[in-house]
Amino acid sequence: MNLDDVEALIESELEDADATVTHARDEHDDDHLAATVVSPAFEGLPLVQQHQTVYDALDGHMTTDIHALELSTYTPEEYEEGT
Repeated sequence: MNLDDVEALIESELEDADATVTHARDEHDDDHLAATVVSPAFEGLPLVQQHQTVYDALDGHMTTDIHALELSTYTPEEYEEGT
């Protein structure tokens, strides 16, 4: 699964999401990815539930196409404050 496909899948499943997916740092395997996801769907959710929401969006791909995913999740407000 290529990076654009992973981004598109996340963005299609999460409300107004903006996803940026890259290969994880210091990893040589194409199935170790890093994602930054910004979505209002994360409002009021603890970090664990935010991450679970992204895993749910990726459905079975987490067990077949993606071995590991480093996640950074933000609401739009949190993302604006941090940049």
